[in-house]
Amino acid sequence: MPTGSKPLRGRGAAINPTGRFDELHYEPDPDATPDESPAPRTRFYRDHSCSIISYNDSPDIGFAASLNPYRGCEHGCAYCYARPYHEYLGLSAGLDFETKILVKENAPELLRRELQSPHWQPQPLALSGVTDPYQPIERHLQLTRRCLAVLAECRNPVCIVTKNHLVRRDLDLLTELARHHAACVYLSLTTLDDQLVARMEPRTARPAARLRAIHDLAQAGIPVGVLVSPVIPGLTDHEIPSLLKAAADAGAQFAHMTVLRLPGAVQQIFLEWLTREFPARRERVLQQIRALRNGQLNDSQFGTRLTGTGPAAERLHTWFDTARRRAGLAEEPPPLNTSAFRRPTGPQLTLFD
Repeated sequence: MPTGSKPLRGRGAAINPTGRFDELHYEPDPDATPDESPAPRTRFYRDHSCSIISYNDSPDIGFAASLNPYRGCEHGCAYCYARPYHEYLGLSAGLDFETKILVKENAPELLRRELQSPHWQPQPLALSGVTDPYQPIERHLQLTRRCLAVLAECRNPVCIVTKNHLVRRDLDLLTELARHHAACVYLSLTTLDDQLVARMEPRTARPAARLRAIHDLAQAGIPVGVLVSPVIPGLTDHEIPSLLKAAADAGAQFAHMTVLRLPGAVQQIFLEWLTREFPARRERVLQQIRALRNGQLNDSQFGTRLTGTGPAAERLHTWFDTARRRAGLAEEPPPLNTSAFRRPTGPQLTLFD
């Protein structure tokens, strides 16, 4: 694996590994001067998807339907499990994932159309199940907000997971959904260390801003919790009690955790990052990851991929549950209600359209 990569300001990955489906790929010149190898800027592309709601039947994921206004994520988290999805687009899971973002400009219209269909059975929607719906470009495009407006009109329940305090902007829509017990929000916290966030999750909101978002959501009466995800053994696991206490003090009502996953190209990207940023701790971190994964760095099996397995995993989850109870946090959010759902009104097609 690469050992000489240099960090790129504002980026989590410093490499662009070849995609699984690529026969040809670009190799940078190792002797290039800095001026010849500039840090890539983010570029945005139109995504022409014809549908917006995705379905899964994974037994260890708490939702069956989700919508994702964006593909790729500028937050640049070095560990992001969603990175390999970019390979299906002919792009790399590395820098491409955080610098080439596909935007579903018609996401709100597609959502309205799908909720209008008599085939839609009201159920909670995850927003979003893959990439963060409040990544930086959302401030300008407001696709997530416009999708929330459709969901609020329909009173269709939604659960949001985000690392960005921009979710506070949509308090009005979330409050309306919460009136019908149709909203919950998780703020994702991996660490309270600003410097570690800047190195590991370079374009996310800092921990204090995420805690403020928890506070504001709780004050508005919106069910809000903390997602400690991913727990990175040997790097962030020692913070579990302080993370849960800080979240509870801010107003969080429930908490959940997942263990670091390294599927596909994520393994190469994370190992390059770990070697670059924490060379002295690398072997300790890898040893503890293997202790949770039957000696491997990754486990793709349903039922254990999010939790780990074996004595080390049992100790970690026991520690988390003990800290969660001490912080006064519930294990699960309140159930979401579908009984208030109403099909959206909207443009009706006629023979003369």
